[in-house]
Amino acid sequence: MEPIRGVLLDLDGVFYVGEDAVPGAADALAALRAADLRTLLLTNTTSRPRTALLEKLDRLGVPAQAEDLLTPAVAAGDWIRAQGAEPVATFFAEATAVDLGAVERLPEAAESGAGAVVLGDLGDRWDFATLNRAFRLLMTPERPPLLALGMTRYWRAPDGLRLDASPFVRALEHAADVEAVVLGKPSSEFFAAALARIGCSAGETLMVGDDVRTDVGGAQAAGLRGALVRTGKFAPSDLEGAVTPDAVLDSLADLPAWLGL
Repeated sequence: MEPIRGVLLDLDGVFYVGEDAVPGAADALAALRAADLRTLLLTNTTSRPRTALLEKLDRLGVPAQAEDLLTPAVAAGDWIRAQGAEPVATFFAEATAVDLGAVERLPEAAESGAGAVVLGDLGDRWDFATLNRAFRLLMTPERPPLLALGMTRYWRAPDGLRLDASPFVRALEHAADVEAVVLGKPSSEFFAAALARIGCSAGETLMVGDDVRTDVGGAQAAGLRGALVRTGKFAPSDLEGAVTPDAVLDSLADLPAWLGL
């Protein structure tokens, strides 16, 4: 087994839960950086733009720059420009659209003419009319691709568990008879993009997250190792399924010791 040279780290549930920092997480990241491990923050969050996530990390004592954080919207912008799939219809937080970069967007009420339909987390804004508009766009004669900004099933909010993007992606895949292009975890392409940014191979990289399927299972399917933390949305039943983590840690604070730092 190759020595670990790179570490990918999820945000929500790893560095913080809601607005509360996970104790010791910031110090753990500092220890990884001090040991010259190549680190990258990796998230499926689309409810906030990258700038807002960086500001939140800063408030919690986690210093990071834009190049330290890869989000699905950033990856989607790269994909859309490479494929010439404009204009795009977006179904995620309006503030996050800035992370797509210079991409033409379809008017909000349009039900045809999309080069791609991009779906992330809309939270309370999901209703029948909104989901049906996405369905109609996918069913036009042009049959535009459906881009999923991650396939996280749910996350832990201060008031309890909440649905994330995956259930709505699955509904549209079924109704429109399409298969989404996933630009976020657990997509192997997303992990490949992360590896390219840190200059490490899959075999020498560890993914740390609180989602046993999306974070750990997705990483392992892409050839990485995966560590599960018992913070965030972790549940004991996570250890009884088909995915076997390479490590199970009480929190990110325990990672430096596990790595022998």
